[in-house]
Amino acid sequence: MQYLLAIDAGTGSIRAVLFDVLGNQIAISQREWTHLEEAGVEGSMAFDFRQGWKLCTACIKEAIQGIDAHDILAVSASSMREGIVVYDKDKNELWGVANVDSRAGEQVKYLKNLSASMERDFYLKSGQTFALSSMPRLLWLKENRADVYEKATYFTMISDWVLFKLCGELACEPSNGGTAGAFSLQSRDWDKEQFTLCGLKDLFVPILESGEVLGKVSQKASDETRLCSQTLVVMGGGDVQIGTAGLGANALGDAVILGGSFWQQEINIASSTPLSNEMRLRVNPHVIQGISQAEGITFFSGLVMRWFRDSLGGGKSYAQLEKMAQSVPVGSYGIMPIFSDAMNYGKWYHASPSFIGLGLDPQKYNVASMFRALQENACIVSAINLEHIKAFSGVSPSSLIFASGASQGKLWPQILCDVTGLHVKVPVVKEATALGVAMAGGIGAGVFHDYAEAGKSLVKIEKTYEPNERNFETYRQIKEKWVKIYAKQLELVDEGLISSMWKAPGI
Repeated sequence: MQYLLAIDAGTGSIRAVLFDVLGNQIAISQREWTHLEEAGVEGSMAFDFRQGWKLCTACIKEAIQGIDAHDILAVSASSMREGIVVYDKDKNELWGVANVDSRAGEQVKYLKNLSASMERDFYLKSGQTFALSSMPRLLWLKENRADVYEKATYFTMISDWVLFKLCGELACEPSNGGTAGAFSLQSRDWDKEQFTLCGLKDLFVPILESGEVLGKVSQKASDETRLCSQTLVVMGGGDVQIGTAGLGANALGDAVILGGSFWQQEINIASSTPLSNEMRLRVNPHVIQGISQAEGITFFSGLVMRWFRDSLGGGKSYAQLEKMAQSVPVGSYGIMPIFSDAMNYGKWYHASPSFIGLGLDPQKYNVASMFRALQENACIVSAINLEHIKAFSGVSPSSLIFASGASQGKLWPQILCDVTGLHVKVPVVKEATALGVAMAGGIGAGVFHDYAEAGKSLVKIEKTYEPNERNFETYRQIKEKWVKIYAKQLELVDEGLISSMWKAPGI
């Protein structure tokens, strides 16, 4: 049997997942890692590339244990988006930050004030605002670590760093590189002028498409990982974009919701689609040429559920809580969770976490009804984001694929179906990022012609949910009410009476 190895460098851990060429998961190895807070630098979350590589090699060795390394055709990688690594002229790592790094708030404010139109002009080309892009972070480096910035010659995303460590070559691919900003959605290449206007020097590496071969495993990396030096090293992608490919969402109009720590709503649109001056949504390059993805993000949905389980769940598991919630009627007795707002990328902040509409009847207002209300609310916010994508792009899907942790529940997929009014498909493989990375490796190795062929070969649907029209109408009314309530809660934040759950840097 021949194999494909996927490396997934996420926010909280790194893992190596071995698949056979039929898409069966053979082995997995995972290590948690910690992003370092720099002393005296508020909001900093540095990427520890030295320790990170040790953990990566440990995962690889464990995942391929007992496998003849010569049978591994290719290795590819994905990572958290926005995280970057900076290198000197000899390709030595100098500095890196994780996606959650928020040190550059002052630099975001500076860039916003530098020109009234610059952020909007950049957004209309790249689909990115300053809040999560690399430019404020690199400007922070220039202003606060001048000695490091002076040596800086290149930068890549973290997935590209993994591949660099494996083969010694530096390159970047669009789906992750595009999240750094300074990128053209139409040409799928760097827009270097954006760096110049921000006062930054040229740090760009070549762009290769996902599935293109970067090189072969170097002898040094072979010694460190036990991979064969003839194994191909193939360009991968950003975790969300390559994860949607791993779900078979490869055509224009395909829609996906990834229900993890954050919920991402993704709809495939043409790369030539004009962007909106409202800057409400994020737009990223897909791993597939000619396609971009309009993205809405529902903040902290999975993390809020974890908090609820650990603080109020009484030691019960998610499955037990969901079973209790099945007896709660649609609408959860009017409980309105106030956590994530619908996405507003140009001015992105949230109200203070709270529940509105609780009563004192313990038969109605209890752990089960609050849990269901949280499930409903994640779906309502996601539905609003999908409506905004439709309004901007004109794309109106009739169904969506629901994946990641939330899709494993029995109740949540049906709620999502009823709230959106769309058919909801749950795939057999719900953790799709690693499978998408394996597809990229397979394309590079010639196992698949492209992602479309890989998706047809490997993606299987486990269950399809049908919407209930009566519930859809009920949720439509709840959604309208929730929007008005949330707006009032934001006013309390604006008045300084309570604190926002989260604000984008520079807000």
